Amino acid sequence: MHPTVTDAPALAQLAALLADTSRARICLALLDGRAWTAGELARAAGVAPSTTSDHLSRLVEGGLLAEERQGRHRYLRLADPDVAQLIEDLAGRAAPVAQPARSLRAARATTALAYARTCYDHLAGRLGVLLHDTLLDRALLDRAGGLTLTPAGLDWCADLGLPVAPLRASRRPLLRDCLDWTERRPHLSGALGAALCARLLDLGWLARGTGRAVRLTPAGVPALAAALGLPPADLAPPATTDAGGGRA
Repeated sequence: MHPTVTDAPALAQLAALLADTSRARICLALLDGRAWTAGELARAAGVAPSTTSDHLSRLVEGGLLAEERQGRHRYLRLADPDVAQLIEDLAGRAAPVAQPARSLRAARATTALAYARTCYDHLAGRLGVLLHDTLLDRALLDRAGGLTLTPAGLDWCADLGLPVAPLRASRRPLLRDCLDWTERRPHLSGALGAALCARLLDLGWLARGTGRAVRLTPAGVPALAAALGLPPADLAPPATTDAGGGRA
């Protein structure tokens, strides 16, 4: 479809919603897939509650956030998976900013987040990219004519206890690439990406950490390695070096 005169102002209006550091911090915080209170988002953005309320109203009116009310509490979340993908894609295209960790604890948290985390409801980070690439390398996914699940991929999902038919029936695309903001390469999103992340958590192969971080469990390392046909060492997270002078 060719752009019309009204498309440019609408695009500029959408971009303006994220052209503010506080609103960008709010959207990045909500990539963990949870619904947050306005107070929690105020602390995440580092601004006063009154200022946060205005930011949240603008994001809701712009269609990026959805709100739910339970009694006196107001909960905010990203409007849908497409918004989550938009935020992650933009983050992946932004210039990386090196921020030295102030303590070993902070360095470990940063390393854990880069290694494996949730991107809304699917797996991201180094582990997410490795999963994406391995499924392609093993011809479980195919790029000819777009990202698709092969017959071998269907069997792989069935062996994992992951039914695909209900996912195909949903309105959400089955498979999508999502640019990873730390790896600068795609990880797997879409209905299958979300279901796969949930299945790995249900199996106990993954466990949630702090915030968006997830980690492979001791049982999950050999199990996922076997499922992907990889040596367990390939799934090892990188070592964290001392940040220098900080306390853990």
